[in-house]
Amino acid sequence: MSRNATESETADGAIVQAAAGDPRTAAIWSALGQYIGFALQFVTSVIISRFFLTPAEVGLFSIALAAAMMITILQDFGMTRYLAGHAALTREETRRCASLSLLLSLAIAGIIVLLAWPIAQFYKEPRLTAILAMIAVSLLLSPWSSLPAALLTRDLDFRGLFLVNAGSGLANSASALIFAANGFSDESLAMAMIVQALARAGIAQWLRPFAIPLRPRLAGSRAALRFGGGSTVLAISGALGVRTPDLIVGRILGMHVVGLYSRGWSLAASLHMLVVGSIGAVFYPAFARLRDEGRPLGPQYERVVAGYGAVVWPAMALLAALATPVVLLLYGPVWQEAGRLLVWMALAEICFITVPLHMDLPILLGRMRQLIRYNLADTAASIGTLIVGASIGLEAAAISRLAYGLIWIAIYARFMHGLLGFRWSYLAGVYARSAVVALATAAPTLAIYRWWRTPETLGWDGFLIAVAAGLAAWALALLATRHPGLDDLLGMVRHAFGQMFGRRAARTA
Repeated sequence: MSRNATESETADGAIVQAAAGDPRTAAIWSALGQYIGFALQFVTSVIISRFFLTPAEVGLFSIALAAAMMITILQDFGMTRYLAGHAALTREETRRCASLSLLLSLAIAGIIVLLAWPIAQFYKEPRLTAILAMIAVSLLLSPWSSLPAALLTRDLDFRGLFLVNAGSGLANSASALIFAANGFSDESLAMAMIVQALARAGIAQWLRPFAIPLRPRLAGSRAALRFGGGSTVLAISGALGVRTPDLIVGRILGMHVVGLYSRGWSLAASLHMLVVGSIGAVFYPAFARLRDEGRPLGPQYERVVAGYGAVVWPAMALLAALATPVVLLLYGPVWQEAGRLLVWMALAEICFITVPLHMDLPILLGRMRQLIRYNLADTAASIGTLIVGASIGLEAAAISRLAYGLIWIAIYARFMHGLLGFRWSYLAGVYARSAVVALATAAPTLAIYRWWRTPETLGWDGFLIAVAAGLAAWALALLATRHPGLDDLLGMVRHAFGQMFGRRAARTA
């Protein structure tokens, strides 16, 4: 049971949450968890890349992780979304989901072990066998953490999720650094995954004890299986688009190049998650409440797009402008080529946020079949553009991500409009203001390059000046354009300070 929420069970076995969390407070805890997780992952990657591992070694682990993740997407079987969005969850239903999760974990870990040697032979890298086997071991513990985490999400108990994610992230970072410093090379990252899985399961069970039945209980699982089947098709399609880049680039261009590509992409994706991943985690249960209350979703979706446009667009524009200095200052000259790739990848991330929640809301509203069709088209576009780009060269592979992003917008924009009924005229205004704010945020950095220092010679002092000037320009541009997302941003800040000072006043009293 979570330590700050209580629940009861009705006569028909339905679980009733007695003290669900406030969405704004949940968003704050979720943001805090994302920031700490990002900081841990970021610092760890910088230290390991700068002092312990070469691009080829990082590339080798990236190949192993991508290959494993192509299989592990089957593991969740949609159970997290199923439990978080279930309108009348019962204890028996949670037990059935736990049984499915356990069986899938065992099956997937076995499949990865069986495929480890053939994958190593395909890439002509014998070390892949041991790395994949260790990743498989870490997956066996997943049910003991994923099910409690799903229930915490359902309760909007993001304080509990913060403890789960921060604690397991700290375990991963500390163990990865220790293993790498002791000469375990690329295997140190796989070994750290085992430590993280142990820590995550332990913390999740402490916060939300949940017994995983060792004897499967699958009777009455038709609804969960139907939902899980559709979710798995989506997961497979999505994984092909997300995980194949490392596999394709590694096969066509080699391990050194895939290390550079992976580092550039991870920087862009990490900043994306840092800025909006925390808030995005709150939206699924929050929109589920709106759906259950019969309220229109279009106006709330417009607010989401505005909030993302006010934050993600300028953040990615600033990252694109500072791409080369970021890579040089953090990872050193050996990684310099990744800077050119990061420019295109950061710009591509802007595309992927123009139509947010493109997976969550169709699933929540029962439009799984339509979503699968669109997602298959999305995956084909991702793989096709990348193969063409990688066949030309490394930078062309990075540019292909921006081309794919533009196609992605065309695929999902009309679908989401038909689903939610938002106003195109309103979103056009949001996009225009967001573009102005993004350009204003990047402008000081570009001016520094023009009249002071080049990207290669910017240094830490120039970098800090560029970031500070960019943040000031961002704030002024939000005010000057009267960006629609500004009110919600200020509301979040006021709520955060209200929570902090309210608790301090209560303790004083």
